[in-house]
Amino acid sequence: MAEDSAGERTEQATEKRRRDFREKGQVAQSKELHTAALMSSMLLMWFFYAPTFWGRLSATLAGTWSRAASYDVTQRGVLVLFNFLALRVALLLAPLVLLVLLVGFFSSYLQIGWLFTGKPLMPDFTKLNPITGAARFVSKRSLVEVVKSFAKVLIIGTIAYRILFSEFDRALQLIHMDVIETVRFLGRVAGNLLFKATGIIILLGLFDFLFVRWEMEQKMKMTKQEQKEEFKEAEGDPHVKGRIRSLQQQMARKRMMADVPKADVVITNPTHLSVALRYDRATMDAPRIIAKGADHLALKIRQIASENRVPLVENKPVARMLYKEDIGQPVPEEMFKAVAEILAYVYSLKKN
Repeated sequence: MAEDSAGERTEQATEKRRRDFREKGQVAQSKELHTAALMSSMLLMWFFYAPTFWGRLSATLAGTWSRAASYDVTQRGVLVLFNFLALRVALLLAPLVLLVLLVGFFSSYLQIGWLFTGKPLMPDFTKLNPITGAARFVSKRSLVEVVKSFAKVLIIGTIAYRILFSEFDRALQLIHMDVIETVRFLGRVAGNLLFKATGIIILLGLFDFLFVRWEMEQKMKMTKQEQKEEFKEAEGDPHVKGRIRSLQQQMARKRMMADVPKADVVITNPTHLSVALRYDRATMDAPRIIAKGADHLALKIRQIASENRVPLVENKPVARMLYKEDIGQPVPEEMFKAVAEILAYVYSLKKN
């Protein structure tokens, strides 16, 4: 039971896991919302741009038709005419193309922010596995896609049927109308159909966006073991950190022992504590603690001091007070008098 619970993804994703997913291009992005944004913006722009578009297109075609007799019916003449018409149509369609690019960019940016990664383009040979491929066909995501597609076809088909059925009697009268009235009727029906279909697609896009966000959160969830492993990677393995700390302490101890021969005096407890002091009037404002130790380390300091003819002075209160200070720090002001007396005694011994 413990193994089963440890393997369940019940924990919320950490910031590192979210960054990893984002770097791989696995983000919550709804394609349906893209489609809804494109359709609604195109429909809105076409509502205002359509008169200008048809007016300019009509003027272009009328001008071309009026000058049709002046064109040479040769390969070059036909090519010049084709290039002229293609350029005109391209200029008319340019606002629509620009709108598609802008809406596509901002719909992605508003969903996932700025993201540039090439990892989704890298080949993934695991996708060639037929077993995993079959699993994708029966996944929750594929089921939702089927439901969305069926819902779009059913809802839009129902709306189209009701609109066309309501206009059926009017459509029977088209044979008695002129071309302009027929075009206006078809445009009105198509606009009504597009408007309602776009509304349905917007609702489906919002639903799909919420589902994609929820699905991605579920996908990014972690097991307790994964959280522990990530914590170890972020903070470092405690065993490794302990080993590094031990090595650092050993190196610091070696440096400290190497400084003992430079001391002016070693103040002892006499057996439990040893504190080495050094004072250089030219470079120091006060004596400094260059080494200290307790028990076996204190004994080692006394041995090195004796081997290098560094005086040993027994003073229990001073040794206890100085042992509380950090290595490399100057002697506290309240200890100046006691330390000065000890140094004066040591200097007198050296002079004698």
